Amino acid sequence: MMKLRYSPTSPYVRKCTVLALETGLHDRIERIPTNVADPASDIKKDNPLGKVPTLILEDGTQIYDSPVICEYLDSLHGGMKIIPAAGAARWTALRRQALADGVMDAGMLRLMEGRRPANEQSPGWIEKQKGVVARGLDALEKEIDDFGEAVDIGQITLAAALGWLNLRFAADDVLGSRPKMKAWYETFSKRPSMVATVPQDPK
Repeated sequence: MMKLRYSPTSPYVRKCTVLALETGLHDRIERIPTNVADPASDIKKDNPLGKVPTLILEDGTQIYDSPVICEYLDSLHGGMKIIPAAGAARWTALRRQALADGVMDAGMLRLMEGRRPANEQSPGWIEKQKGVVARGLDALEKEIDDFGEAVDIGQITLAAALGWLNLRFAADDVLGSRPKMKAWYETFSKRPSMVATVPQDPK
């Protein structure tokens, strides 16, 4: 059985788990909770970057990070691929994944900065990351009408990003000024894979 080292609030982990659920692979993965902030954690033996998600295959091979894990998992099933195999659809889905991952990256940087002592924080840095998030979501808002009904990696990554932003920065109301994204997200969030992966730990 494969093993997934995870944090319950990580949007990158959620992305992988949603894909596993959507493709029927979830029962083939043992989940190992991992606190990467704990100095005693042994995560570095599986991922030298000390990050989750990290997927450990049955033969001990380690795969990271989330785009690679998702690509690997998508190769294991015979159903409709979450990552299109070729052509324009593939590059569009991967581009949207990269854009939504970038939104999550900027949000993480903002969160970490906000956890530093107040006298060490950089308001300018925080505002810069907020700008990255806003530009990324604005770009995706313009593409919502082109998403289509088939679930792909771009949609999954955006949904994971939005769920995390709503958890960590609820006061920002990131969907308030993006009506198309809001309507799409409300529908997508009802998918069983999304319902089953709602972050439970707000810390």
